[in-house]
Amino acid sequence: MPRTITAFSNPAVKAARELRDKKHRRMQRRFLAEGLRILTEAREGGRLPEQMFFAADSPHHPLVVALVEAVEAAGGDAIETTPDILSKLSGKDNPGAVVGVFAEFESTLADLDRHSAGIWLAAERLRDPGNLGTILRTGDAVGAGALILIDDCVDPFSVEAVRASMGALFTVPIVRTPWADFIAWLRQGPGQLVALSLDTDIDYQAPDYGAPTFLLTGNEAQGLPPAYAQACDTRVRMPMLGKADSLNAAVATAVMAYEVLSQQRRRG
Repeated sequence: MPRTITAFSNPAVKAARELRDKKHRRMQRRFLAEGLRILTEAREGGRLPEQMFFAADSPHHPLVVALVEAVEAAGGDAIETTPDILSKLSGKDNPGAVVGVFAEFESTLADLDRHSAGIWLAAERLRDPGNLGTILRTGDAVGAGALILIDDCVDPFSVEAVRASMGALFTVPIVRTPWADFIAWLRQGPGQLVALSLDTDIDYQAPDYGAPTFLLTGNEAQGLPPAYAQACDTRVRMPMLGKADSLNAAVATAVMAYEVLSQQRRRG
């Protein structure tokens, strides 16, 4: 049976609230996810929160019932609480009906099977959590094998990144790795590395994108370091017909990913 918590001073509420801070996420190796859709995506993907807070007016919603039953069956803690506490946990004035506390999870390069997908996404020193979450959503949409975060990227388990991913955090494997380890792993097998770059004249639709293709997006402000760009098999750019000189990193990644998907689909 779910228990009820209505006090802000409750230790469970305090511990969950601390996960909004990166330091505490690192210490606890846990993170917050909010919203019925995101937690349902997680459940359907085989991941359940260790703790689940839900609003007192939502226990009869069928998706909330399914989550409570699944969490309790797995030995987790289902907690009925107030909208004010949910707001404190989520940081939003209009929080969703549920907030979950999940154990962090990650893959390694050794876990990846490059033959399992035609498209793979990589990002180097990505700083914006909204971009990271949106790239995860793109990865889910195009069936990417993973999102590989290279060097010092923003925390994929931050509240903002999890929210922006709309559940894709639970469907697209994430690997965090230094550049040297990534490029060494990549060159051990098939796969072309394609960089999104302004420093090239090659149109993004010109190359032949076989499987697997690894799409590499650089830092939002600085792009890729020259040595990294030189190590790629090809660099491509998108036509900019207006006054803007570049696209947002997540938008550019999405455009490129669908070009690769389109070519690979035409091949059957």
